[in-house]
Amino acid sequence: MSTIDTRSHTAIHIVKGAVVKVLGAKWSASAYSSGAHGGLTVQLDRKPTDEEIRLIEEMANNKIKDNQSIEIYEISKKDAEVRWGDEIYDLFPLPEELTDLKVLSIPKWNLNTCGKQHTATTGEVGVIRIVKWRYRAQKSLLELSFDVED
Repeated sequence: MSTIDTRSHTAIHIVKGAVVKVLGAKWSASAYSSGAHGGLTVQLDRKPTDEEIRLIEEMANNKIKDNQSIEIYEISKKDAEVRWGDEIYDLFPLPEELTDLKVLSIPKWNLNTCGKQHTATTGEVGVIRIVKWRYRAQKSLLELSFDVED
């Protein structure tokens, strides 16, 4: 994975933390990153306001400015579930045969199972710009697209 791919993937976790804090949306339905672009889809029961979207971007960038350390735990699935419950999961299931997990933690911000590569700190991500968003009322999904810039 290239440096920009690592940065944009880490940005997903930073954006998710901001989404949880601003909107209370706990469950991710999908996430992707490619090059400097990324996206996150979360389950949400209402359309957010433009101000809430702006606040998500602002809070994500403030978390980047904090330059907080990112922790990765390699832990058994059973121990992870005892320690964190369903906080580590998303709406998309993990393979049943998976018995050991990698869990990413940005303390007091985001906690998720994730086997991808991440930056060591939030500050390495750069700047996040939400470039597009769409609320799909019939599916109760909020789709956020963003770019990572230097």
